[in-house]
Amino acid sequence: MKNNLKYVIFTCAIALFSSCNKETCAECHYDLTATEEVELGEKCGDDLAALESTGIAVGDTLYEVHCHEH
Repeated sequence: MKNNLKYVIFTCAIALFSSCNKETCAECHYDLTATEEVELGEKCGDDLAALESTGIAVGDTLYEVHCHEH
């Protein structure tokens, strides 16, 4: 019984630590018009945070970027 408990604790610890090292990724886009979206693809980590906070400049226009985890 002790060996089973040690195995369960060890497995949970590995799962917890391995999941903490992954970057958050999401699919991103911006709205060009009310009915048209421009896909930016999957962005992760610092790139994702920067896009969500500052948006994207296209020409002289700054667009708000929307990102959704999948």
